[in-house]
Amino acid sequence: MKITNTLKLGVNIDHVATLRQARRDVDPDPAAAAQVCLRSGADMIVCHLRQDRRHMQDADIFKLCDLKGDIHLEMAASPEMTAIALKAKPDSVCLVPESPNEVTTQGGLRLKANAKVVGRAVEKLKRAGIEVSLFVDPDAANVRLARALGADTVELCTSAYSESSGKRQRTAELERLELAGYLVDELGMHLHAGHGLDYHNVGPVSQIPRMGALNIGFSIMARAMFVGLKTAVFEMKRLIS
Repeated sequence: MKITNTLKLGVNIDHVATLRQARRDVDPDPAAAAQVCLRSGADMIVCHLRQDRRHMQDADIFKLCDLKGDIHLEMAASPEMTAIALKAKPDSVCLVPESPNEVTTQGGLRLKANAKVVGRAVEKLKRAGIEVSLFVDPDAANVRLARALGADTVELCTSAYSESSGKRQRTAELERLELAGYLVDELGMHLHAGHGLDYHNVGPVSQIPRMGALNIGFSIMARAMFVGLKTAVFEMKRLIS
């Protein structure tokens, strides 16, 4: 069955590298996983090169960027990460916050407090022809500042929606995402979303007007443990179509 929806699915393959790093071995290979994902319906491959190198390694990023496919690199807005991105030349970069002791990314960028650092990274990446996205919480101030800093795309953090309990809270968080999405579109930027989305909660987010892509990783990799990576990716793609 061929899926022909315009909403793109970005599959984050960081946890393939997490498993490999548990043994410091060569398998499983993130690049091989990326190829399976692309053949199974993924439109983008998402990977996060963290400053502590807990999963993806520098060599992984260069190997992925040599593949035929859309590679989307998540990274901190640091000089070190910017230099790597300029050498590897991914198709796009998403600047994200990063804390040494976090289990996973905790909310969006604090753009007001880090405007200069983020702005410098955006400028250098765009000058090299790399599309830049900023990962932000869904509110108007963040969206407007993202535009002022030159972002091509805004990726709305869906963690508050994903972690909400009860219909009322989830509805309120979905409305926040929708309102922020309208503003992203009004300001002429592309709209993406992600963080904590899974097979049970992704449906309403996929229906947000002007949504261009959803970036999903952990739930797909967890599902793949039982049904295989090809099936896990296909099932998610089908849900958002």
